[in-house]
Amino acid sequence: MNMSSRPSRQLAVALAYRSGDAAPKVVASGRGLIAQAIIERAKEHGVFVHESDELVAMLMQVELDQHIPPALYLAVAELLAWLYRLERGEIPAIPPTGRPS
Repeated sequence: MNMSSRPSRQLAVALAYRSGDAAPKVVASGRGLIAQAIIERAKEHGVFVHESDELVAMLMQVELDQHIPPALYLAVAELLAWLYRLERGEIPAIPPTGRPS
């Protein structure tokens, strides 16, 4: 799952969650050209890109290869649950917060 801010701020954070992990990990983050590359690569691989300035700002503070902090569990869990329902065709493509990309 990728999360990005609006292009004007050019920030991006990529999360990965693997079965057995305690929580999702930050696997990539960056600003400017690096952020654009993260977003482009995600889209090339069919990974959902979600826009949320607030969530990206908080996730930018997490070190690479570190689990997200417990304070962000609920926000990320809601997004993951929405993505799961979207992939199953149960809901339209409008996320709980932010904008689809």
